[in-house]
Amino acid sequence: MLSVAPLAVVLAVAACPSNAANDLRPQPAGTQLITVQAPAARTTFATVRTWRRSRGCWRAVAGPFAARVGYKGLSANRREGDGTTPIGTFAIAPTMYGNAPNPGVRFRYRRVVCGDWWDEDPASPTYNTFQHVRCGTRPPFRVKSLGMWQQPRAYPYFAVVEFNMRPVVPGRGSGIFLHAQTGSPTQGCVSVGRAALLRVLRWLRPEAAPRIAIGVG
Repeated sequence: MLSVAPLAVVLAVAACPSNAANDLRPQPAGTQLITVQAPAARTTFATVRTWRRSRGCWRAVAGPFAARVGYKGLSANRREGDGTTPIGTFAIAPTMYGNAPNPGVRFRYRRVVCGDWWDEDPASPTYNTFQHVRCGTRPPFRVKSLGMWQQPRAYPYFAVVEFNMRPVVPGRGSGIFLHAQTGSPTQGCVSVGRAALLRVLRWLRPEAAPRIAIGVG
């Protein structure tokens, strides 16, 4: 059973078959849902499942898939650089990215090139957004990790989790993605195996207003 309070995902519907997604509250908008369930807040391991809403019920689509989360576990009060994955329910951003060619996603897709960064500098006016600078030039914001094009193993393709984006709060945290596993915990993202990642990203539809719910249970 997914924990109700941390995930805060979907409203229990008496007429629905009993399953983890239908036992969560409150119910998010949209008809596609990704759940990320960790057994404890301090673990780096989790399980990813996908769900679709049909006739008011959340019905299982795929999973469970083995996942990794932040090297400091999960937190409902994530801060920049603290190594935790944020707890909560978030939208999937309208653009997906990747070092590899578009694998057939339905979302707008940008193939990453030299000079593509995610701004992780809380003092920057473009904090927690995608930014492109001329290849070989230093970005106008403080850099603490490699450029997106320099991480092809983690980022063959990925979805952006809209954590701290509406609005952006300086220092709250940045660059939370659903990306490919590298064999280690993440800096705060959610990672799954490449085959599972492909399956999830190809399944997502913008018109379904997909959400990702991350929590402990």
